[in-house]
Amino acid sequence: MNINYNGALIGAEGNILALHNRAFAYGDAVTDVSKYSYQQLLFWEEHYLRLMAGMRVLRMNIPMSFSMEYIEEEILKTIRSNALESQPVRVRISIFRKSGNTYTPTNNDIEYLIETQPLSSAFYVLNEEPYEVELFKDFYIQPDLLANIKHTNRIVNVLGSIFAQENDYQNCILLNSQKNIAGALDGNIFLVNGNTLKTPALTDGAVNGITRKMLIKSLQKTGDYQVEETSISPFELQKADELFITNSLIGIQPVSQYRKKTYTHTATKSLIGKLNTIARFGIV
Repeated sequence: MNINYNGALIGAEGNILALHNRAFAYGDAVTDVSKYSYQQLLFWEEHYLRLMAGMRVLRMNIPMSFSMEYIEEEILKTIRSNALESQPVRVRISIFRKSGNTYTPTNNDIEYLIETQPLSSAFYVLNEEPYEVELFKDFYIQPDLLANIKHTNRIVNVLGSIFAQENDYQNCILLNSQKNIAGALDGNIFLVNGNTLKTPALTDGAVNGITRKMLIKSLQKTGDYQVEETSISPFELQKADELFITNSLIGIQPVSQYRKKTYTHTATKSLIGKLNTIARFGIV
């Protein structure tokens, strides 16, 4: 399998990162995971803009060549080199400051790495297998601008994933330092109450998820549901009719159980159809 390192295609088994790589040493990097399907990168403009916003927050120098078209072509080049252009693909791009110095970087110039991995389904498929979640309360998300971007310092998510695995949960819900809900380990979270969808506000530490954004935009346009981006207390979880998680790879993952609460999947079934239509035809 080939990877793309600064535009050069090399074997993934090779050693490419410098000893003092800043992504490794300090988590000094932004990343983005997107889905390639139907011979295109889904929601690519939104992914690109989020990536650039993250680079600006981390004060990285954005090269003049880093246009949306340039990065897209580098991704497609990597996909083609692995003979994956006819199937769905997970695409991860990582952008990190060049090696040098300790906390204070030598400069703010960047390098990048693109990885691809085949996926099983072009469509977003609704998984209705039992899916139980629990609160992760060992560590909290700080509700600031860093929480909104996709940087590589994800130790809270890693520890939460270990906690979920050790306790036979499929996912965990992350809280911010004010003890309100920030999101799930691997995505954004939505609560359904009747005709209302609630999701944590970005100011509460939610990741600025692309699927979250597209779903909210579509629902605000159609009026099928009233969408609220707001603070959500953990106590609201057991009052909700439905609970689901979104990210760019799974689309929508319904939650079946939280503690003694069992959820239905009625709204989720209709929403995943809407999301597939948006992804396939670009109709919001």
